[in-house]
Amino acid sequence: MSTASPIQRLPSGDWHLPGIANLHSHAFQRAMAGLAERQTDPTDSFWTWREVMYGMASRFTPDLLHAVASQLYVEMLEAGYTSVCEFHYLHHRADGTPHADAAEMSGALVAAARDTGIRLTLLPVLYMTGGFDGRALSDRQRRFGHSVEAYLRLLEALRSDQDESLVVGCALHSLRAVPEPAMCEVLAALPTDSRIHIHIAEQMAEVDACVAVRGARPVRWLLDHASVDAHWTLVHATHLDADEVRDVAASNATVAICTTTEANLGDGLFPLRDYLGAGGRWGVGSDSQISVSPVEELRWLEYGQRLAAQRRNIASTPARPSVGARLLEDAWASAQFATGQVGDGDVVVLDGAAPVLAGATADDLADRWIFSGNRPLIRQVQVAGKERVRDGRHVQADRVATDFSRAMGQLLAGGG
Repeated sequence: MSTASPIQRLPSGDWHLPGIANLHSHAFQRAMAGLAERQTDPTDSFWTWREVMYGMASRFTPDLLHAVASQLYVEMLEAGYTSVCEFHYLHHRADGTPHADAAEMSGALVAAARDTGIRLTLLPVLYMTGGFDGRALSDRQRRFGHSVEAYLRLLEALRSDQDESLVVGCALHSLRAVPEPAMCEVLAALPTDSRIHIHIAEQMAEVDACVAVRGARPVRWLLDHASVDAHWTLVHATHLDADEVRDVAASNATVAICTTTEANLGDGLFPLRDYLGAGGRWGVGSDSQISVSPVEELRWLEYGQRLAAQRRNIASTPARPSVGARLLEDAWASAQFATGQVGDGDVVVLDGAAPVLAGATADDLADRWIFSGNRPLIRQVQVAGKERVRDGRHVQADRVATDFSRAMGQLLAGGG
């Protein structure tokens, strides 16, 4: 990044900042936000939540996915996200049979991104097995599955649509869902500049199962069996030991921390302080869409650390005393590595007349935005120089919301 501050005061009195990259998203889960907060088991966890998610996933058609993703991307833009990494595994029909066009569900996401104007890094997911033991996919997982051959054909077909606002990368769902031979075959077939994302070490049950079957913790196993570098993004990586913290940071991979989802699912807390101390690269993602706000992701990333450490200002250092500036600058710095997109002309404009910004300076603007309440402060958002949000609302918000409401009616009634 330039040594000049990316936070600038405009002649109007408003504040100009770079857009923020959302490093991890499952768009279809926007339809179930707030609908998994009822007890289904006395020991509710990620694993019981997943059953609710499977039920919602089974109802989606391409048209419904387009409507829900469009609403989500409108909300992302209004919140200051100007690009999104879409970790997409809803590939086939509910019974697992492919659509006539194998890329139809992916195409619905591409259309939603283009309609709303957000930059998209599309990450089709390879999902092959139901656990580290190689068990077959369950009935509810069949629409996610691919053979290696079919998966590589999908990537090739989608790459033909790439342009300045669409990058197609690769997502390995997780070590439990991708056997080692398949992982090696896919990695060998990818373009050298491909972005590679993977869920990893989100839950202790996953860590324990990996140790039992593969003889190592998942992050350690990955580092030992793949050439992890700056093209990789490790999603969650919540449960790291000290050596893994050091070695992930040294690899130059990015960690996508999804604070609100990790809290909602009871995953645990990422070891942020140690990772920052090791010089690790990281960004944030909205994941399950229970919050679509980079402010909330960054705020609660810091607050979770404060609660655990029982002290304040965890992300700060004597050389970088502003917590808000440190969080934003690190998120901005990771964006190109995780997304494969530069983000030229991606701008967020904050309302300089808002009371919480009265008397603000470039030195405290980031802290005020992140830590001074929940009133929306975004006045305008541009992507590639084109206005997408005006006076706090997306320019197509009403039309998209109407389509979303219709889609939700169908989804909550049991499908399309």
